[in-house]
Amino acid sequence: MATERVGALELLVIDHLLTDDERDIQATVRRFVAERIRPDVASWYEAGTFPVDLAKDFGALGLLGMHLQGYGCAGTSATSYGLACLELEAGDSGTRSFVSVQGSLAMFAIWRWGSEEQKTAWLPRMAAGEAIGCFGLTEPDFGSNPGGMRTRARREGDGWVLDGTKMWITNGSVADVAVVWAQTDDGIRGFLVPVGTAGFSATTMHGKLSLRASITSELVLDGVRLPASAVLPEARGLRGPLSCLDEARFGIVFGAVGAARDCLETAIAYACEREVFGRPLAAFQLTQAKLADMALELQKAFLLAMHLGRLKDEHRLEGRQVSLGKLNNVREALKIARECRTILGANGITLEYGVLRHANNLESVLTYEGTSEVHSLVIGQALTGHGAFS
Repeated sequence: MATERVGALELLVIDHLLTDDERDIQATVRRFVAERIRPDVASWYEAGTFPVDLAKDFGALGLLGMHLQGYGCAGTSATSYGLACLELEAGDSGTRSFVSVQGSLAMFAIWRWGSEEQKTAWLPRMAAGEAIGCFGLTEPDFGSNPGGMRTRARREGDGWVLDGTKMWITNGSVADVAVVWAQTDDGIRGFLVPVGTAGFSATTMHGKLSLRASITSELVLDGVRLPASAVLPEARGLRGPLSCLDEARFGIVFGAVGAARDCLETAIAYACEREVFGRPLAAFQLTQAKLADMALELQKAFLLAMHLGRLKDEHRLEGRQVSLGKLNNVREALKIARECRTILGANGITLEYGVLRHANNLESVLTYEGTSEVHSLVIGQALTGHGAFS
């Protein structure tokens, strides 16, 4: 006998955990995703592209660098930013990645570590979506160990010369400015490299099976000459880039919940409509057991994200807590996406439904901005006091 259904995130009645402003922001982003992302994301994914003109739409909504203060940024709470990431990734991980790289990596690097001149020159344009940024840290041979990077910046006269290669850079070939991290005689430093600078090139990477609705690039710096004003003056050592990664990982903690919610909602709707042996698939005990287990993990992941959001708004969030959130929420979201695919059967492998697209994307999210192994070691070090990274 059928009874009234509740939503995938409504079992615990946790809407009261959000303020009115947070609910309004989440609802606004959800409408935007429904109108501008969902109708076309399958075709973007199939074509392996992303419509860069959406940047100005993101800017008009105040999504770019939304949790930063001043310089044209919206100045919202961190939790509001997280909820926006949740809704963006419910559309597609590539959509959230664009906003995350722009605001939490490129813009945050300038906002936190840049000079007043750099902030004034770039942040208002980036907040409006009129200029796109990328973040050049990862290299072909150095991902989890960024301290070993080979990109080098040497002083020459009053300026700098950069040489090196960066890999897996979101937005790289459509960016107007690249935040590039390089080894110097004074440790790792950050540099702003405007596109068009001689010796700088960015090539779009093809052949991806994940994050296809996202632009991923290789950056090459071959004798790139920059003025002294290009260096981020406040950033020295790995503290600079790692602080940016923590900002982006925070968005992922929420974003993964959005991908999982979309998969679960899709699976529930399908199971209620699909008839097997003369009754809805949803009426079978094994199906309900799958849905119950997934709903349980989804609720827990959302509560964890909200807790971290409140800590961040109180300026009490630590990197190891972000690691815990990313490790749990992405891992559980990937499990949910895969399980939802089994409920959809053969239909689950098509682009008509988003579950396998989400699962494929989450394979990348599980790895980038800190692999599961690295986050496990961060947590392990916190528990034991012993580092086990090498």
